[in-house]
Amino acid sequence: MSIIQILPYSPEFQPYFESINKAWVTQYFTLEPFDIEQLEYPEETILAKGGGILFAKIGDEIVGTVGLIPTNNLTCEMIKMGVNPAAQGKGVGHSLGVAVMEEARKMGFSKMVLYSNTKLAAALHLYKKLGFHEVKAECGSYGRCDIKMERML
Repeated sequence: MSIIQILPYSPEFQPYFESINKAWVTQYFTLEPFDIEQLEYPEETILAKGGGILFAKIGDEIVGTVGLIPTNNLTCEMIKMGVNPAAQGKGVGHSLGVAVMEEARKMGFSKMVLYSNTKLAAALHLYKKLGFHEVKAECGSYGRCDIKMERML
């Protein structure tokens, strides 16, 4: 069993945040302008807005990432969860999910939401395992969104 280390954002990790997420988004969808902005400039578009970004490391390699961004004082959104294909099935996504929910609690949020797509079966299975349930979707600015999930923290 590989030991998964969870690390906070550091500027040297930005290329991993960008490459891991661009890889999965382009595999299934098209990058939208907000994706490019968040992935290329996370300090300005996520961190400066009160959000956070975490990374999963196995050995010497960054293998996954997840972020959160406030939607209001009590609710945050889980964003940009991605795991390198070679590290999938090793518990990385679950570890990132648990860690981002704990980070959100520490930041004072009581609810977390996420937007996804029903063709991402493995991701939806993970979210359900983490305690998320489907709610009425109002996907707004996400072109690829067809499902919204939430859970209390």
